[in-house]
Amino acid sequence: MALKTFRPFTPANRYKALPAFDEITKSKPEKSLLEVKKRSGGRNNRGRLTARHIGGGHKKKYRIVDFKRSKRDIVAEVLSVEYDPNRTARIALIQYTDGVKAYILAPNGLVVGQKVSSGEKAAPELGNALPLSAIPLGTAIHNVELVHGRGGQVARSAGQQCILNNREAGYALIRMPSGEIRKIHDGCYATIGQVGNGDHMNVSSGKAGRSRWLGVRPTVRGMAMNPVDHPMGGGQGKSKGGGGRQHPESPWGQLAKGFKTRRKHHTSNNFIVTRRPSKKKTR
Repeated sequence: MALKTFRPFTPANRYKALPAFDEITKSKPEKSLLEVKKRSGGRNNRGRLTARHIGGGHKKKYRIVDFKRSKRDIVAEVLSVEYDPNRTARIALIQYTDGVKAYILAPNGLVVGQKVSSGEKAAPELGNALPLSAIPLGTAIHNVELVHGRGGQVARSAGQQCILNNREAGYALIRMPSGEIRKIHDGCYATIGQVGNGDHMNVSSGKAGRSRWLGVRPTVRGMAMNPVDHPMGGGQGKSKGGGGRQHPESPWGQLAKGFKTRRKHHTSNNFIVTRRPSKKKTR
């Protein structure tokens, strides 16, 4: 994927960097794989705002993506690579030999006309889905299952990948995108390759209006609010932590820095071999 830049005729164009969409081969999605996607505006079933900064934006339809790759040992041909407004990655439309069509995540390097398949007998090649027990060590994988049969849950966004480090006692040791090394049952499926659209992290909207098109509403700093609206609000002029000297907090009082939100006795602790590296800078 490439990015396109613009001549700075306007302030919005000066730092704008948008996707070139040069890998897209089809503009309209497959109608049989679409579902209506209702917009909540960040509100729950009682109409109360539970997720802030959501609202407006362009209408979208959900593309049904096959994260399970459930049709085993059947070869499929890649018909097109398409844009998906619901995710950062691109999706590929494939058609099996029996005529069934499906969407999958498009790995980096997947081209139209390529053959892909899934199953224990599939070759460990780009776009193929295999159990972890059949994938060579050191291979880059994505769309990794955590529970056999549940479908891929890990490494599904643009540019993400996991690395198969080792296998022992019926489990595969996977280095996650965060750097954490985790044990996953070697019967779980994963897809070969790295998720495409790796330049997504370098996209710069250039103006606030484009965020509104995407359904993202403005975010206001807590220090700019009044004390009644935020724990860090108030004070005469710019003041650290509002009227007092408290640490940064959420609007509901939860500490924003240094407070561990993960449960101490989480059920998946037994599967974590090495924690992800700390973000603290070492001197």
